[in-house]
Amino acid sequence: MSSTATTEKADVSGDTWTLHTDGIPADTLSQVQKYLERFHLTREKLQEVSARLRKDLTRGLGKHSHHKAPVKMLPTFVRATPDGTEKGDFLALDLGGTNFRVLHVRVVEEQQKVLKMDSQICAIPKEMMQGPGEELFDHIAACLNDFLLSQNLKGQTLPLGFTFSFPCEQKEIDKSILIRWTKGFNCSGVEGEDVVKLLKEAIHRRGDYDIGSVAMVNDTVGTMMSCGFRDQSCEIGMIIGTGTNACYMEEMKNVKRVEGEDGRMCINTEWGGFGDDGSLRDIQTEFDVAVDETSINPGVHTFEKMISGMYLGEIVRLLLVRLTEERLLFGGRASEALLTPGGFETKFISEIEEPENGLENSQRVLREFGLKWDTVDSRVVRLVCDAISSRSARLCGAALATLANRIRVNRRLERLKTTVGVDGTVYKKHPNFSEELQNTARLLAPQCDITFLVSEDGSGKGAAMVTAVAQRLARQSRLLEESDAKGRRKLVTTDVRNTANVMQNLESIYTMNPR
Repeated sequence: MSSTATTEKADVSGDTWTLHTDGIPADTLSQVQKYLERFHLTREKLQEVSARLRKDLTRGLGKHSHHKAPVKMLPTFVRATPDGTEKGDFLALDLGGTNFRVLHVRVVEEQQKVLKMDSQICAIPKEMMQGPGEELFDHIAACLNDFLLSQNLKGQTLPLGFTFSFPCEQKEIDKSILIRWTKGFNCSGVEGEDVVKLLKEAIHRRGDYDIGSVAMVNDTVGTMMSCGFRDQSCEIGMIIGTGTNACYMEEMKNVKRVEGEDGRMCINTEWGGFGDDGSLRDIQTEFDVAVDETSINPGVHTFEKMISGMYLGEIVRLLLVRLTEERLLFGGRASEALLTPGGFETKFISEIEEPENGLENSQRVLREFGLKWDTVDSRVVRLVCDAISSRSARLCGAALATLANRIRVNRRLERLKTTVGVDGTVYKKHPNFSEELQNTARLLAPQCDITFLVSEDGSGKGAAMVTAVAQRLARQSRLLEESDAKGRRKLVTTDVRNTANVMQNLESIYTMNPR
Protein backbone atom coordinates (compact mmCIF):
# COMPACT_ATOMS: atom_id res chain seq x y z
CA MET A 1 0.00 0.00 0.00
CA SER A 2 1.26 3.49 -0.79
CA SER A 3 1.59 6.33 1.68
CA THR A 4 -1.42 7.97 0.02
CA ALA A 5 -3.78 5.05 0.66
CA THR A 6 -7.27 6.44 1.16
CA THR A 7 -9.80 5.64 3.84
CA GLU A 8 -12.52 3.32 2.55
CA LYS A 9 -15.83 2.23 4.04
CA ALA A 10 -15.83 -1.18 5.71
CA ASP A 11 -16.46 -3.93 3.19
CA VAL A 12 -19.36 -6.07 4.41
CA SER A 13 -18.09 -9.13 2.54
CA GLY A 14 -15.95 -9.80 5.61
CA ASP A 15 -13.00 -10.83 3.42
CA THR A 16 -11.27 -7.53 2.75
CA TRP A 17 -10.28 -5.24 5.55
CA THR A 18 -10.33 -1.51 4.94
CA LEU A 19 -9.11 0.85 7.66
CA HIS A 20 -7.72 4.38 8.00
CA THR A 21 -4.34 3.82 6.34
CA ASP A 22 -3.93 7.23 4.68
CA GLY A 23 -0.83 9.25 5.51
CA ILE A 24 1.21 6.29 6.81
CA PRO A 25 4.45 5.51 4.90
CA ALA A 26 4.36 2.12 3.13
CA ASP A 27 7.25 0.57 5.08
CA THR A 28 5.79 1.59 8.47
CA LEU A 29 2.35 0.42 7.40
CA SER A 30 3.52 -3.03 6.32
CA GLN A 31 5.27 -3.60 9.68
CA VAL A 32 2.25 -2.35 11.70
CA GLN A 33 -0.11 -4.51 9.63
CA LYS A 34 1.78 -7.65 10.71
CA TYR A 35 0.39 -7.05 14.22
CA LEU A 36 -3.05 -5.85 13.10
CA GLU A 37 -3.66 -8.84 10.80
CA ARG A 38 -4.09 -10.98 13.93
CA PHE A 39 -7.27 -8.98 14.68
CA HIS A 40 -8.70 -9.47 11.18
CA LEU A 41 -11.44 -12.10 11.02
CA THR A 42 -12.50 -13.25 7.55
CA ARG A 43 -16.07 -14.15 6.70
CA GLU A 44 -15.17 -17.86 6.90
CA LYS A 45 -13.65 -17.42 10.36
CA LEU A 46 -16.71 -15.50 11.59
CA GLN A 47 -18.93 -18.32 10.27
CA GLU A 48 -16.79 -20.80 12.23
CA VAL A 49 -17.18 -18.71 15.39
CA SER A 50 -20.96 -18.60 14.84
CA ALA A 51 -21.08 -22.40 14.40
CA ARG A 52 -19.17 -22.91 17.67
CA LEU A 53 -21.56 -20.61 19.53
CA ARG A 54 -24.54 -22.46 18.01
CA LYS A 55 -23.28 -25.72 19.57
CA ASP A 56 -22.70 -23.99 22.91
CA LEU A 57 -26.26 -22.62 22.98
CA THR A 58 -27.59 -26.19 22.69
CA ARG A 59 -25.19 -27.43 25.39
CA GLY A 60 -26.31 -24.65 27.74
CA LEU A 61 -29.98 -25.52 27.28
CA GLY A 62 -29.43 -29.25 27.96
CA LYS A 63 -30.52 -30.73 31.28
CA HIS A 64 -27.35 -32.82 31.66
CA SER A 65 -24.86 -30.76 29.60
CA HIS A 66 -25.71 -27.38 31.17
CA HIS A 67 -23.36 -27.57 34.16
CA LYS A 68 -20.28 -27.91 31.91
CA ALA A 69 -21.41 -25.43 29.24
CA PRO A 70 -19.43 -22.16 29.00
CA VAL A 71 -22.55 -20.34 27.74
CA LYS A 72 -24.96 -20.85 30.64
CA MET A 73 -28.34 -20.19 28.90
CA LEU A 74 -30.24 -19.27 32.07
CA PRO A 75 -34.06 -19.51 32.07
CA THR A 76 -35.60 -16.14 33.08
CA PHE A 77 -39.23 -17.31 33.48
CA VAL A 78 -40.28 -14.39 31.28
CA ARG A 79 -42.73 -16.22 29.03
CA ALA A 80 -43.86 -13.52 26.60
CA THR A 81 -42.90 -10.17 25.10
CA PRO A 82 -45.22 -7.13 25.24
CA ASP A 83 -48.31 -7.21 22.97
CA GLY A 84 -49.20 -3.51 23.34
CA THR A 85 -52.16 -4.02 25.71
CA GLU A 86 -50.11 -3.62 28.90
CA LYS A 87 -51.08 -0.67 31.10
CA GLY A 88 -50.91 0.67 34.64
CA ASP A 89 -48.51 2.02 37.26
CA PHE A 90 -45.44 0.09 38.39
CA LEU A 91 -42.45 0.48 40.65
CA ALA A 92 -38.94 -0.47 39.54
CA LEU A 93 -35.92 -1.08 41.75
CA ASP A 94 -32.46 -1.17 40.16
CA LEU A 95 -29.64 -2.47 42.38
CA GLY A 96 -26.27 -3.16 40.81
CA GLY A 97 -23.65 -0.99 42.47
CA THR A 98 -22.93 1.53 45.19
CA ASN A 99 -26.18 3.37 44.35
CA PHE A 100 -29.62 2.02 43.62
CA ARG A 101 -32.58 3.60 41.86
CA VAL A 102 -36.28 3.57 42.66
CA LEU A 103 -38.64 4.48 39.81
CA HIS A 104 -42.33 5.07 39.28
CA VAL A 105 -43.22 3.98 35.74
CA ARG A 106 -46.54 4.36 33.94
CA VAL A 107 -47.39 2.17 30.95
CA VAL A 108 -49.90 3.92 28.66
CA GLU A 109 -51.67 1.49 26.32
CA GLU A 110 -53.25 4.12 24.02
CA GLN A 111 -49.92 5.87 23.32
CA GLN A 112 -47.86 2.66 23.42
CA LYS A 113 -45.45 4.48 25.72
CA VAL A 114 -43.53 3.62 28.86
CA LEU A 115 -43.25 6.83 30.86
CA LYS A 116 -40.83 7.38 33.71
CA MET A 117 -42.95 9.46 36.08
CA ASP A 118 -40.12 10.05 38.53
CA SER A 119 -37.07 8.39 40.06
CA GLN A 120 -34.75 8.70 43.03
CA ILE A 121 -31.14 7.59 43.51
CA CYS A 122 -30.19 6.25 46.94
CA ALA A 123 -26.60 5.72 48.11
CA ILE A 124 -25.47 2.56 49.87
CA PRO A 125 -22.85 3.35 52.56
CA LYS A 126 -19.62 1.38 52.12
CA GLU A 127 -19.90 -0.29 55.54
CA MET A 128 -23.41 -1.49 54.64
CA MET A 129 -22.00 -3.25 51.53
CA GLN A 130 -19.97 -5.47 53.89
CA GLY A 131 -22.46 -5.73 56.78
CA PRO A 132 -25.46 -7.94 57.59
CA GLY A 133 -27.84 -8.56 54.68
CA GLU A 134 -30.81 -7.62 56.84
CA GLU A 135 -29.41 -4.08 57.20
CA LEU A 136 -29.02 -3.71 53.43
CA PHE A 137 -32.61 -4.77 52.71
CA ASP A 138 -33.95 -2.62 55.58
CA HIS A 139 -32.15 0.35 53.97
CA ILE A 140 -33.69 -0.46 50.55
CA ALA A 141 -37.16 -0.76 52.16
CA ALA A 142 -36.68 2.60 53.92
CA CYS A 143 -35.64 4.35 50.68
CA LEU A 144 -38.60 2.78 48.86
CA ASN A 145 -40.88 4.15 51.61
CA ASP A 146 -39.42 7.67 51.24
CA PHE A 147 -39.96 7.51 47.48
CA LEU A 148 -43.60 6.39 47.85
CA LEU A 149 -44.22 9.29 50.25
CA SER A 150 -42.62 11.82 47.88
CA GLN A 151 -44.78 10.56 44.99
CA ASN A 152 -48.04 10.39 47.01
CA LEU A 153 -48.16 6.65 46.27
CA LYS A 154 -48.34 5.51 49.89
CA GLY A 155 -51.44 3.37 50.35
CA GLN A 156 -51.30 1.96 46.80
CA THR A 157 -50.04 -1.60 46.40
CA LEU A 158 -48.09 -1.43 43.14
CA PRO A 159 -46.30 -4.31 41.36
CA LEU A 160 -42.51 -4.03 41.33
CA GLY A 161 -39.80 -4.95 38.81
CA PHE A 162 -36.50 -5.75 40.55
CA THR A 163 -33.27 -5.50 38.55
CA PHE A 164 -30.66 -7.20 40.75
CA SER A 165 -27.39 -7.22 38.81
CA PHE A 166 -25.52 -9.96 40.65
CA PRO A 167 -25.07 -13.65 39.70
CA CYS A 168 -28.34 -15.39 40.59
CA GLU A 169 -30.09 -18.65 39.85
CA GLN A 170 -33.66 -17.80 38.96
CA LYS A 171 -36.24 -20.37 40.05
CA GLU A 172 -39.38 -18.47 39.06
CA ILE A 173 -40.24 -14.95 37.89
CA ASP A 174 -40.47 -13.97 41.59
CA LYS A 175 -37.80 -16.22 43.08
CA SER A 176 -34.07 -15.69 42.56
CA ILE A 177 -31.23 -17.16 44.62
CA LEU A 178 -28.02 -15.11 44.99
CA ILE A 179 -25.07 -17.31 43.95
CA ARG A 180 -22.34 -14.89 45.03
CA TRP A 181 -21.80 -11.21 45.68
CA THR A 182 -19.61 -9.18 43.28
CA LYS A 183 -18.76 -5.45 42.78
CA GLY A 184 -17.47 -4.97 46.32
CA PHE A 185 -20.56 -6.32 48.13
CA ASN A 186 -20.20 -9.03 50.76
CA CYS A 187 -23.32 -8.79 52.94
CA SER A 188 -23.76 -11.78 55.24
CA GLY A 189 -26.83 -14.00 55.17
CA VAL A 190 -27.75 -13.31 51.52
CA GLU A 191 -25.76 -15.79 49.39
CA GLY A 192 -27.88 -18.89 48.85
CA GLU A 193 -31.06 -16.98 49.76
CA ASP A 194 -34.03 -15.73 47.72
CA VAL A 195 -33.53 -11.96 47.33
CA VAL A 196 -37.25 -11.33 46.61
CA LYS A 197 -38.12 -12.98 49.94
CA LEU A 198 -35.49 -10.85 51.74
CA LEU A 199 -36.92 -7.65 50.19
CA LYS A 200 -40.51 -8.57 51.13
CA GLU A 201 -39.46 -9.48 54.68
CA ALA A 202 -37.76 -6.09 55.09
CA ILE A 203 -40.95 -4.31 53.92
CA HIS A 204 -43.11 -6.42 56.27
CA ARG A 205 -40.78 -5.61 59.20
CA ARG A 206 -41.66 -1.94 58.67
CA GLY A 207 -45.37 -2.70 58.44
CA ASP A 208 -46.32 0.74 57.03
CA TYR A 209 -46.66 -0.12 53.32
CA ASP A 210 -46.79 -3.08 50.96
CA ILE A 211 -45.91 -3.93 47.37
CA GLY A 212 -47.73 -6.09 44.85
CA SER A 213 -46.23 -8.92 42.83
CA VAL A 214 -42.47 -8.80 42.19
CA ALA A 215 -40.72 -9.74 38.93
CA MET A 216 -36.96 -10.37 38.97
CA VAL A 217 -35.29 -8.85 35.91
CA ASN A 218 -31.89 -9.29 34.29
CA ASP A 219 -30.74 -6.02 32.67
CA THR A 220 -30.44 -7.65 29.22
CA VAL A 221 -34.04 -8.90 29.46
CA GLY A 222 -35.07 -5.40 30.55
CA THR A 223 -33.40 -4.04 27.40
CA MET A 224 -35.45 -6.39 25.20
CA MET A 225 -38.68 -5.65 27.04
CA SER A 226 -38.28 -1.87 27.05
CA CYS A 227 -38.05 -2.02 23.24
CA GLY A 228 -40.75 -4.69 22.94
CA PHE A 229 -43.59 -2.34 23.86
CA ARG A 230 -42.64 0.00 20.99
CA ASP A 231 -41.97 -2.84 18.55
CA GLN A 232 -43.74 -6.14 19.19
CA SER A 233 -41.32 -8.06 16.94
CA CYS A 234 -38.47 -7.37 19.40
CA GLU A 235 -37.39 -10.82 20.63
CA ILE A 236 -33.66 -10.30 21.20
CA GLY A 237 -31.94 -8.05 23.75
CA MET A 238 -28.25 -7.20 23.59
CA ILE A 239 -25.89 -5.11 25.74
CA ILE A 240 -22.43 -4.00 24.61
CA GLY A 241 -21.07 -1.63 27.21
CA THR A 242 -18.69 -2.25 30.09
CA GLY A 243 -19.63 -5.92 29.68
CA THR A 244 -21.68 -7.78 27.10
CA ASN A 245 -24.64 -10.17 27.13
CA ALA A 246 -27.71 -11.13 25.11
CA CYS A 247 -31.10 -12.76 25.60
CA TYR A 248 -33.73 -14.08 23.18
CA MET A 249 -37.07 -15.91 23.08
CA GLU A 250 -36.52 -19.69 22.95
CA GLU A 251 -39.10 -22.44 22.34
CA MET A 252 -40.09 -24.04 25.67
CA LYS A 253 -39.61 -27.56 24.27
CA ASN A 254 -35.88 -26.79 23.95
CA VAL A 255 -35.51 -25.49 27.53
CA LYS A 256 -34.80 -28.88 29.08
CA ARG A 257 -34.23 -27.57 32.63
CA VAL A 258 -37.77 -26.20 32.99
CA GLU A 259 -40.95 -28.28 32.89
CA GLY A 260 -43.38 -27.67 30.05
CA GLU A 261 -43.33 -27.97 26.27
CA ASP A 262 -45.67 -25.18 25.15
CA GLY A 263 -44.93 -21.56 24.38
CA ARG A 264 -41.65 -19.68 24.73
CA MET A 265 -39.33 -18.39 27.41
CA CYS A 266 -36.70 -15.67 27.37
CA ILE A 267 -33.22 -17.13 27.85
CA ASN A 268 -30.39 -15.07 29.36
CA THR A 269 -27.47 -16.49 27.35
CA GLU A 270 -24.60 -15.08 29.46
CA TRP A 271 -22.63 -15.21 26.21
CA GLY A 272 -19.67 -13.38 27.80
CA GLY A 273 -18.49 -16.86 28.89
CA PHE A 274 -18.27 -18.12 25.29
CA GLY A 275 -14.74 -19.47 24.79
CA ASP A 276 -14.10 -20.26 28.47
CA ASP A 277 -13.53 -23.89 27.40
CA GLY A 278 -10.79 -22.83 24.97
CA SER A 279 -12.97 -22.82 21.83
CA LEU A 280 -11.77 -19.32 20.82
CA ARG A 281 -8.08 -19.94 21.41
CA ASP A 282 -7.32 -19.83 17.67
CA ILE A 283 -8.53 -16.23 17.36
CA GLN A 284 -7.12 -14.92 20.66
CA THR A 285 -4.03 -12.77 20.19
CA GLU A 286 -1.14 -12.51 22.64
CA PHE A 287 -2.70 -9.19 23.74
CA ASP A 288 -6.03 -10.88 24.58
CA VAL A 289 -4.14 -13.50 26.60
CA ALA A 290 -2.27 -10.75 28.51
CA VAL A 291 -5.54 -8.92 29.28
CA ASP A 292 -7.07 -12.16 30.57
CA GLU A 293 -4.07 -13.13 32.70
CA THR A 294 -3.93 -9.74 34.44
CA SER A 295 -7.71 -9.52 35.01
CA ILE A 296 -9.42 -10.22 38.35
CA ASN A 297 -10.98 -13.39 36.86
CA PRO A 298 -8.44 -15.17 34.58
CA GLY A 299 -9.93 -17.85 32.31
CA VAL A 300 -13.46 -16.50 32.74
CA HIS A 301 -15.56 -14.39 30.33
CA THR A 302 -13.23 -14.92 27.37
CA PHE A 303 -15.64 -13.54 24.75
CA GLU A 304 -16.46 -10.49 26.86
CA LYS A 305 -12.75 -9.68 27.22
CA MET A 306 -12.36 -9.59 23.43
CA ILE A 307 -15.27 -7.23 22.75
CA SER A 308 -16.52 -5.16 25.69
CA GLY A 309 -15.72 -1.69 26.92
CA MET A 310 -13.98 -2.78 30.11
CA TYR A 311 -11.16 -4.38 28.08
CA LEU A 312 -10.91 -2.73 24.62
CA GLY A 313 -8.83 0.21 25.88
CA GLU A 314 -6.34 -2.12 27.55
CA ILE A 315 -5.94 -4.22 24.38
CA VAL A 316 -5.15 -1.00 22.47
CA ARG A 317 -2.66 0.12 25.17
CA LEU A 318 -0.78 -3.20 25.10
CA LEU A 319 -0.53 -3.05 21.31
CA LEU A 320 0.71 0.56 21.39
CA VAL A 321 3.38 -0.45 23.94
CA ARG A 322 4.50 -3.31 21.68
CA LEU A 323 4.69 -1.05 18.59
CA THR A 324 6.72 1.45 20.67
CA GLU A 325 9.12 -1.33 21.73
CA GLU A 326 9.49 -2.21 18.02
CA ARG A 327 10.31 1.48 17.33
CA LEU A 328 7.26 1.81 15.10
CA LEU A 329 5.74 4.52 17.37
CA PHE A 330 6.98 7.57 19.31
CA GLY A 331 10.61 7.02 18.30
CA GLY A 332 10.70 3.96 20.56
CA ARG A 333 10.08 6.01 23.74
CA ALA A 334 7.01 5.22 25.86
CA SER A 335 5.73 7.47 28.65
CA GLU A 336 4.87 6.43 32.20
CA ALA A 337 1.17 7.00 31.45
CA LEU A 338 1.29 4.64 28.44
CA LEU A 339 2.99 1.97 30.55
CA THR A 340 0.30 2.17 33.27
CA PRO A 341 -2.21 -0.73 33.07
CA GLY A 342 -5.77 0.49 32.54
CA GLY A 343 -4.60 3.98 31.62
CA PHE A 344 -5.95 3.97 28.05
CA GLU A 345 -9.73 4.28 28.43
CA THR A 346 -12.13 2.76 25.90
CA LYS A 347 -13.77 6.17 25.42
CA PHE A 348 -10.49 7.33 23.80
CA ILE A 349 -11.07 4.77 21.02
CA SER A 350 -14.46 6.33 20.20
CA GLU A 351 -12.96 9.83 20.22
CA ILE A 352 -9.98 8.85 18.02
CA GLU A 353 -12.25 7.21 15.44
CA GLU A 354 -14.56 10.23 15.06
CA PRO A 355 -14.87 10.88 11.29
CA GLU A 356 -14.47 14.66 11.56
CA ASN A 357 -12.08 15.26 14.47
CA GLY A 358 -10.46 11.83 14.92
CA LEU A 359 -6.88 12.87 14.18
CA GLU A 360 -7.11 15.98 16.39
CA ASN A 361 -8.52 13.80 19.18
CA SER A 362 -5.72 11.27 18.66
CA GLN A 363 -3.13 14.04 19.02
CA ARG A 364 -4.86 15.42 22.15
CA VAL A 365 -4.81 11.98 23.81
CA LEU A 366 -1.12 11.50 22.94
CA ARG A 367 -0.34 14.91 24.49
CA GLU A 368 -2.26 13.93 27.66
CA PHE A 369 -0.15 10.76 27.82
CA GLY A 370 3.04 12.82 27.75
CA LEU A 371 4.29 11.21 24.52
CA LYS A 372 6.57 12.73 21.88
CA TRP A 373 4.64 12.14 18.67
CA ASP A 374 4.44 13.19 15.04
CA THR A 375 1.52 13.12 12.59
CA VAL A 376 2.33 9.58 11.44
CA ASP A 377 2.17 8.39 15.07
CA SER A 378 -1.31 9.86 15.49
CA ARG A 379 -2.43 8.09 12.29
CA VAL A 380 -0.98 4.74 13.42
CA VAL A 381 -2.78 5.08 16.77
CA ARG A 382 -6.05 5.69 14.89
CA LEU A 383 -5.36 2.61 12.74
CA VAL A 384 -4.79 0.48 15.88
CA CYS A 385 -8.08 1.69 17.39
CA ASP A 386 -9.83 0.89 14.07
CA ALA A 387 -8.54 -2.68 14.11
CA ILE A 388 -9.53 -3.49 17.70
CA SER A 389 -13.02 -1.92 17.56
CA SER A 390 -13.68 -3.51 14.16
CA ARG A 391 -12.90 -6.99 15.50
CA SER A 392 -15.16 -6.36 18.49
CA ALA A 393 -18.08 -5.28 16.29
CA ARG A 394 -17.66 -8.25 13.94
CA LEU A 395 -17.49 -10.80 16.75
CA CYS A 396 -20.58 -9.29 18.32
CA GLY A 397 -22.36 -9.30 14.95
CA ALA A 398 -21.48 -12.97 14.43
CA ALA A 399 -22.87 -13.89 17.86
CA LEU A 400 -26.06 -11.94 17.19
CA ALA A 401 -26.49 -13.66 13.81
CA THR A 402 -26.28 -17.00 15.66
CA LEU A 403 -29.30 -16.05 17.81
CA ALA A 404 -31.34 -14.76 14.84
CA ASN A 405 -30.59 -17.91 12.81
CA ARG A 406 -31.57 -20.09 15.79
CA ILE A 407 -34.95 -18.37 16.17
CA ARG A 408 -35.62 -18.76 12.42
CA VAL A 409 -34.70 -22.48 12.40
CA ASN A 410 -36.67 -23.10 15.61
CA ARG A 411 -39.80 -21.72 13.96
CA ARG A 412 -39.15 -23.38 10.59
CA LEU A 413 -39.39 -20.08 8.74
CA GLU A 414 -38.06 -19.27 5.28
CA ARG A 415 -37.46 -15.71 6.47
CA LEU A 416 -37.47 -14.23 9.96
CA LYS A 417 -38.40 -10.63 10.65
CA THR A 418 -37.12 -9.62 14.07
CA THR A 419 -35.99 -6.62 16.10
CA VAL A 420 -33.02 -6.42 18.47
CA GLY A 421 -33.22 -4.11 21.48
CA VAL A 422 -29.72 -2.77 22.15
CA ASP A 423 -28.06 -0.88 24.98
CA GLY A 424 -24.51 -0.13 26.12
CA THR A 425 -22.01 2.69 25.73
CA VAL A 426 -19.80 0.93 23.16
CA TYR A 427 -22.76 0.44 20.80
CA LYS A 428 -24.21 3.90 21.39
CA LYS A 429 -21.07 6.06 21.61
CA HIS A 430 -18.60 4.56 19.11
CA PRO A 431 -19.01 6.23 15.69
CA ASN A 432 -18.69 3.06 13.52
CA PHE A 433 -19.41 0.16 15.86
CA SER A 434 -23.17 -0.15 15.33
CA GLU A 435 -22.89 -0.04 11.53
CA GLU A 436 -20.17 -2.69 11.38
CA LEU A 437 -22.02 -4.94 13.84
CA GLN A 438 -25.25 -4.66 11.85
CA ASN A 439 -23.49 -5.37 8.54
CA THR A 440 -21.85 -8.49 9.99
CA ALA A 441 -25.10 -9.77 11.50
CA ARG A 442 -26.95 -9.37 8.19
CA LEU A 443 -24.08 -10.97 6.29
CA LEU A 444 -24.12 -14.10 8.48
CA ALA A 445 -27.93 -14.28 8.82
CA PRO A 446 -29.02 -13.58 5.22
CA GLN A 447 -32.49 -15.09 5.74
CA CYS A 448 -33.24 -12.78 8.66
CA ASP A 449 -34.53 -9.21 8.34
CA ILE A 450 -33.03 -7.64 11.46
CA THR A 451 -34.04 -4.21 12.77
CA PHE A 452 -32.14 -2.51 15.59
CA LEU A 453 -33.77 -0.39 18.29
CA VAL A 454 -31.80 1.44 20.98
CA SER A 455 -33.24 0.76 24.42
CA GLU A 456 -34.32 3.47 26.82
CA ASP A 457 -33.52 2.52 30.41
CA GLY A 458 -33.72 -1.28 30.31
CA SER A 459 -33.06 -1.70 34.03
CA GLY A 460 -35.78 0.84 34.91
CA LYS A 461 -38.52 1.02 32.31
CA GLY A 462 -37.65 -2.49 31.09
CA ALA A 463 -38.04 -3.93 34.59
CA ALA A 464 -41.48 -2.33 34.85
CA MET A 465 -42.37 -3.78 31.42
CA VAL A 466 -41.44 -7.32 32.53
CA THR A 467 -43.79 -6.85 35.50
CA ALA A 468 -46.54 -5.47 33.23
CA VAL A 469 -46.31 -8.51 30.92
CA ALA A 470 -46.35 -10.90 33.92
CA GLN A 471 -49.50 -9.11 35.16
CA ARG A 472 -51.14 -9.39 31.72
CA LEU A 473 -50.41 -13.13 31.51
CA ALA A 474 -51.74 -13.66 35.05
CA ARG A 475 -54.89 -11.69 34.14
CA GLN A 476 -55.38 -13.71 30.96
CA SER A 477 -54.86 -16.93 32.92
CA ARG A 478 -57.51 -15.85 35.45
CA LEU A 479 -59.93 -15.02 32.62
CA LEU A 480 -59.37 -18.46 31.12
CA GLU A 481 -59.94 -20.10 34.50
CA GLU A 482 -63.12 -18.07 35.02
CA SER A 483 -64.25 -19.00 31.52
CA ASP A 484 -63.54 -22.68 32.24
CA ALA A 485 -65.41 -22.42 35.56
CA LYS A 486 -68.42 -20.84 33.85
CA GLY A 487 -68.29 -23.57 31.22
CA ARG A 488 -68.26 -26.22 33.94
CA ARG A 489 -71.20 -24.54 35.75
CA LYS A 490 -73.11 -24.38 32.47
CA LEU A 491 -72.36 -28.05 31.82
CA VAL A 492 -73.56 -29.03 35.30
CA THR A 493 -76.78 -26.98 34.87
CA THR A 494 -77.39 -28.60 31.48
CA ASP A 495 -76.76 -32.05 32.97
CA VAL A 496 -79.22 -31.34 35.81
CA ARG A 497 -81.84 -30.13 33.33
CA ASN A 498 -81.26 -33.16 31.12
CA THR A 499 -81.57 -35.46 34.12
CA ALA A 500 -84.82 -33.73 35.15
CA ASN A 501 -86.19 -34.12 31.63
CA VAL A 502 -85.25 -37.80 31.55
CA MET A 503 -86.93 -38.33 34.94
CA GLN A 504 -90.06 -36.52 33.70
CA ASN A 505 -90.15 -38.66 30.57
CA LEU A 506 -89.72 -41.82 32.62
CA GLU A 507 -92.56 -40.71 34.92
CA SER A 508 -94.81 -40.12 31.89
CA ILE A 509 -93.97 -43.51 30.45
CA TYR A 510 -94.60 -45.18 33.83
CA THR A 511 -97.96 -43.35 34.23
CA MET A 512 -99.04 -44.35 30.71
CA ASN A 513 -97.91 -47.97 31.12
CA PRO A 514 -98.49 -49.09 34.72
CA ARG A 515 -97.41 -52.61 35.55
